[in-house]
Amino acid sequence: MIWCVEDDSSIRDIEVYALISTGFEAKGFEDGDSFWNALQSEKPELVVLDVMLPGKDGITLLKLMKANEALADIPVIMATAKGMEYDKIQSLDLGADDYLVKPFGIMEMVSRVKAVLRRCKRSASSNLLKLDGLVLNPDAHTVIIDGERVCLTYKEYALLHLFLSHPGVAFTREQLLMSVWNTEYAGETRTVDMHIRTLRQKLGDYGNLIETVRNVGYRLENNYDK
Repeated sequence: MIWCVEDDSSIRDIEVYALISTGFEAKGFEDGDSFWNALQSEKPELVVLDVMLPGKDGITLLKLMKANEALADIPVIMATAKGMEYDKIQSLDLGADDYLVKPFGIMEMVSRVKAVLRRCKRSASSNLLKLDGLVLNPDAHTVIIDGERVCLTYKEYALLHLFLSHPGVAFTREQLLMSVWNTEYAGETRTVDMHIRTLRQKLGDYGNLIETVRNVGYRLENNYDK
């Protein structure tokens, strides 16, 4: 879903129509406040965001998005007025992925949307940690198993991230406490064992990959065989 935030209804309607005509799902917003409210319950794939908006302006919205962990990874293309060089530079400095200078051609907008999506997907794919059907996405902070999302606690996620980053490496309980809990060993490692147990349960068949290394700790086996 591509969201177009533009207060000029004629421009907004054309943007949405062009995106839908080229195979995208698209939705339009007439002001910054309605757009920001919608973001609290739904995440678009990309946003085309006008700088000059009633309510919250585009620069303010971009700042808010990049400061929010749940929204910071959404690609944003800023639409700036001709001659407003400062808006363009400020947008890029704040984390915008691209910009369009008004008046722009609608097909140019569609081409830039496609280019940014391709670029962002390549970047996201390069960060993925995979083991057969088990996929951890550090950018989105998600874990997918055979196409289904798995809900992990923060510590379970951190343990899995550590194991997938170092497949085949045996970690002592003390090392896991230091890496995941940032805690010096104080004679109590049962919390590690409890979290490993719940992590194994949530990972289903993949949980068997987390092996107990006798008198040492735990290791992620990097060969999966159902």
